[in-house]
Amino acid sequence: METSMNTVLRQADQIRPVADRIGSDEEAIATARRLAAQFAARAAERDADRILPFSELDLLAQSGLLAITVPAQYGGLDVSNAVLAEITAILSEADGSIGQIPQNHFYILEALRTDGGEEQQRYFFGRVLAGDRFGNALSERGTKTAGHYNTRITRDGPGYRINGRKFYSTGVLFADWITIFALDPEDRLTMAFVPKGTEGVEIVDDWDGIGQRTTGSGTTILDNVYVSADSVVFHHKGFERPTTIGSVGQIIHAGVDLGIARAAFAETLEFVRTKSRPWMDSGLERASDDPLTIAKVGQIAIRLEAATALVERAGHKVDAAQVETTEEKVIAATLAVAAAKVLTTEVALEASNTLFELAGTSSVQASLNLDRHWRNARTHTLHDPVRWKYHVVGNYHLNGVTPPKNGAL
Repeated sequence: METSMNTVLRQADQIRPVADRIGSDEEAIATARRLAAQFAARAAERDADRILPFSELDLLAQSGLLAITVPAQYGGLDVSNAVLAEITAILSEADGSIGQIPQNHFYILEALRTDGGEEQQRYFFGRVLAGDRFGNALSERGTKTAGHYNTRITRDGPGYRINGRKFYSTGVLFADWITIFALDPEDRLTMAFVPKGTEGVEIVDDWDGIGQRTTGSGTTILDNVYVSADSVVFHHKGFERPTTIGSVGQIIHAGVDLGIARAAFAETLEFVRTKSRPWMDSGLERASDDPLTIAKVGQIAIRLEAATALVERAGHKVDAAQVETTEEKVIAATLAVAAAKVLTTEVALEASNTLFELAGTSSVQASLNLDRHWRNARTHTLHDPVRWKYHVVGNYHLNGVTPPKNGAL
């Protein structure tokens, strides 16, 4: 594996420098804030004109932020999941699409940490530390449910061949590696790593969602793609025993929603303070003095504070489950993350609706593009419906039913 893969990637290394190394949680947060300030400047323009953030993703990879979950034994920071979620929220507040793009990258790293072989971990974690990015070829259309797959991986001599078609391939356009999820002949889910540009891989930029417009979540076509045996991880093992794969993936989604909510709230404050007019029957000089407006702002602020606290608490529970991966600790992490995802979903939708409710008619001007916050919230919160998270949490507390083991919890 070392020889063939390094041959491919040395070419990329000559084009870009090795990524920076981040040495602490505090440095990671500071780096995210610095990048977020840059990313926010043209976020509305990128959304309006669907300008894909290639240069922004290069900066993100170069900063070292995409390597912060690499385990310490492989040279990484092994950051707390609470910090990972907050970094996601910081980036998502600046630009919801940029905040979402690395979600699959970090999910893949957690799956690799959980089920990858030692040599696979050493190699791929090393590539991430150097600045490589992983994109996912996971979801499909036309299957019975989102958890079913038609893409197949079959043996071909010392390696495998993969055939199928993927949709919602978030991050693939910006990635160095395409991580393909496919079923083997025994219907077991596998995760295979192929370098961008591999023969038989076609990436189609056809994502046309109303929100998260620049995530590049289009179609990936896999036509007899060859992958070496040592680049395949048996992903199904991660759901046959208690693991934190789903919790890590989900807390990042919660971070995205939290960031979108914060962005909508910040826009609300700015608009009401500087542009909104008071209601004609209020007898007030400024919209910001309206007691009903003040109360609504306070309501959103409190819910944002609660969502932030719950995400942080859930992150620490995921940390504990990674250290001691018992059924009890994994269930505690799963339930806490589910609660965080519910609350961040609801506050993202509420905050983006409230923006227009309080700002008034002038806020709907297309030139302002404030609707991107609602569109982003509405689109991203469709991941893993919260009605089922209510059910999972309630079924556990009422009937003692263990949460299902999958990537959506």
